[in-house]
Amino acid sequence: MGETVSILIPAYNAEKWIGDTIRSAINQTWPDKEIIIVDDGSRDRTLQIAKSFESRGVKVISQENQGACGARNTAYRYAQGDYIQWLDADDLLHPAKISEQLRDGESGRNSLILRTSAFGTFFFRPHRAKFTPNPLWQDLKAVDWIATKFGENVWMNPTAWLVSRKLTDMAGPWDERISRSGDDDGEYICRVVSKSKEVKFFPGSKCYYRIGNLGSLNWKSSKELGPLFLSISLSIDHLISMEDSQRTRKAGISYLKVWYPFFYNVNHELQQKLMSFAMDLEGDLNPPEVSWKYSLIYRMFGWDVTRKVMNEYNKSKLLLVKNWDRLLYNLNVGCA
Repeated sequence: MGETVSILIPAYNAEKWIGDTIRSAINQTWPDKEIIIVDDGSRDRTLQIAKSFESRGVKVISQENQGACGARNTAYRYAQGDYIQWLDADDLLHPAKISEQLRDGESGRNSLILRTSAFGTFFFRPHRAKFTPNPLWQDLKAVDWIATKFGENVWMNPTAWLVSRKLTDMAGPWDERISRSGDDDGEYICRVVSKSKEVKFFPGSKCYYRIGNLGSLNWKSSKELGPLFLSISLSIDHLISMEDSQRTRKAGISYLKVWYPFFYNVNHELQQKLMSFAMDLEGDLNPPEVSWKYSLIYRMFGWDVTRKVMNEYNKSKLLLVKNWDRLLYNLNVGCA
């Protein structure tokens, strides 16, 4: 004991979920903690709800809207902890999440180990969350963690991390230029990992990631593609700075291929930059491929129409599952 954990919660228009999120932070079995909530110019009751929890261990800060990265940076400026627990305003922590990650008692003021946990996805009912392991759910050397993320096209919810103060300081602030990219956490964690000695996975530690934000499924607009390109390029640079080899370049190319469909036939300048980047990594990018169920549409109408159809289909499918889960959630609440 003795290591203080700062649980930092950026919040924007999160009145539906912020109460549950704060309670999950308060209910951590790790006793030495502080909770800092930054309301980023919300237009709903987020600030009012957050302030109802304000106490000696819970601090609430209000600022004009600066985006998620700006809110996180503000929260960190007030943080005093030896470890940092990032927590989005609609996600949840298992009560023992932090305790499980701090079993070894190492000092966060000196630690170069990034601690990760299992995470489950849910819509409304966290007790029904689906925990689906991926290749990042294991102990890995730092360079292997990023190479695996890129090469296997897998990810880890930011709530799963527990970052030492030393690593947080070495990595520097969240990059506010890429707040609108939709991948600000991807660039940030690659930067943190690039400064770490290793990434240690704690299977007994759990958190919950709320899915179902339909906006996240939309193909990027031209305004968002610039920040996204910056995020992608910086992320790959973090990997290459650690190890410039055939395998890391191959992983970087794989990562470019994941994002390439968002740029293809949308922003030709950035599309060309991605292709040039791939060439620098000794690879190339081909036009996006589609599965068999979209192949006829692709042949008849081309990529632009196919992209729209794919997007609408995915949104409709997700909305159906989300509404069903909402119904079951409301029924349970009504019977309680």
